[in-house]
Amino acid sequence: MFKNNKSIAILFTAASIAMVGLSYGSVPLYQIFCQVTGFGGTTQVSDLTTNSLSITDEIKENRVITIHFSGDVSDTMPWKFQPIQQEIKLMVGETALAFYTAENPTDKPIVGISTYNVNPQQAGIYFNKIQCFCFEEQRLKPHEVIDMPVFFYIDPEFLDDPKMSDIDSITLSYTFFDVEDN
Repeated sequence: MFKNNKSIAILFTAASIAMVGLSYGSVPLYQIFCQVTGFGGTTQVSDLTTNSLSITDEIKENRVITIHFSGDVSDTMPWKFQPIQQEIKLMVGETALAFYTAENPTDKPIVGISTYNVNPQQAGIYFNKIQCFCFEEQRLKPHEVIDMPVFFYIDPEFLDDPKMSDIDSITLSYTFFDVEDN
């Protein structure tokens, strides 16, 4: 009987360790999955620089897309967070730079981290960020205000996708979370 109890204890300990490991790794694994597949409106991160984009060669039409910006914070995050501009109009393949403002109105430093989403979701795979503040911890001192850039473009393959033919507006939204609450 002692051997049986010892085996059960080892089994439950191993299962507990495996569950903790999966719980800990699920967020980064899900993030990687979303970035690779574009699932849930997740954008692609571009490895191109502005010098490597040949805009005139890649733009087949003069199609203009309106990018809307929104910013939000979780219920437990005391920051104020919003886009500086509400929208930008750009041609497919053209790079654009947008800014968001974050303010810590409290008397203590707060570390935040943001997630993002693109709507409509099917456009997420064509929304390429060259530079962004998402998934990076941002530390704001008491009463500090900072501007955070997002440098992006819409992939020219957007024009070849028949499912994108009636899309002329895309929304990029960010939500900030307090790191201490996670």
